[in-house]
Amino acid sequence: MSEKWKVTFTVYRQKADEKPGFQDFELEINPDEYVLDGIEKIWAYHDRSLVYRHACHHSACGACGMRVNHREKLTCITLIRDVTHDGGKIVVEPLRNMPIISDLAVDMGQFFRNLDNVDYNQVQPVINQPLDKGIQPDKKHSDSGMERLVDCLECGLCISACPASSTSLEYLGPAALGANQAKARYEDKNTVTMTDNQDGVWRCHSAFECSEVCPSNFEPGWRIMDLRKMTISARFQHLFGKATPEGGK
Repeated sequence: MSEKWKVTFTVYRQKADEKPGFQDFELEINPDEYVLDGIEKIWAYHDRSLVYRHACHHSACGACGMRVNHREKLTCITLIRDVTHDGGKIVVEPLRNMPIISDLAVDMGQFFRNLDNVDYNQVQPVINQPLDKGIQPDKKHSDSGMERLVDCLECGLCISACPASSTSLEYLGPAALGANQAKARYEDKNTVTMTDNQDGVWRCHSAFECSEVCPSNFEPGWRIMDLRKMTISARFQHLFGKATPEGGK
């Protein structure tokens, strides 16, 4: 017989024309199940009006991002035993810095628009790179020559965790800036100038909260710092009459 814990899920609720707040749900659940399993049990057995996002259940799509005990997590890979104990509580909230649609579901429209069009209709970022073009964030390459894939799950955890994202609705955000770094570094170095503005690379406060919560090691914080270096290099090269940014020919 599998182990069962008594866990109270304190879930954020927000419906149209209703006052937002929290609602408690008591579950008996295996601690080796995931927070998303608990949310699904609440929906299935307690309240069918609960709204949340999910899809793949194995950390490939990024759809189930939420805040668990006030920290951004992919709930499909967050174990119950890692965030509470028998008789304990789990607080589940929607991601921050994005409009709430209902309960735990947020509107990620602007997030996806920023990813699809980093400079608003001119730069199409390339997030996934061929294996021979991938880089390690710490630049410690293996002797085999095989590097990890540059990969963003598009989960939005970085936007929620980013303190700068709450200061401007126009800020591109860590994921979009990281995508632009990938494009500027590997494909089109001239695109580095497209994010050289107050709502681009310079609004970042270098808190690295985005990298801390990133579930796929995309390292958006490191990428923004690298994009800044390329931007400064491009400025100097332009000042001294050389049109191409860092690494150009």
